[in-house]
Amino acid sequence: MQELIETPLTWLHVLACLFLILVVLIQPGKSGGLGALSGAAATQVFGGRGAGNLLSKTTWITAMLFFVTSLTLAYISSSSSDSLEKKVDVAAAAPKKSSKE
Repeated sequence: MQELIETPLTWLHVLACLFLILVVLIQPGKSGGLGALSGAAATQVFGGRGAGNLLSKTTWITAMLFFVTSLTLAYISSSSSDSLEKKVDVAAAAPKKSSKE
């Protein structure tokens, strides 16, 4: 059951991370710069302040999603009933097949 939640949540976390990086790079700087990736296109498409407002809200939403998925994944991994020591002990106790067989 845990894998059913953990795998899609991990994918969502990675996508949120990559999207957050992209949104931060697109934003114009405080000095009125043109942004790392967008050039003057963002100013023309969104207007003078429209790009800043839309990108700021997108950044906040994506950052919140990133933090929520981070905390959830941390909780899921720490609440597992099997510790890593138990998993290593089980793997070490398993009979090993010989390569000559």
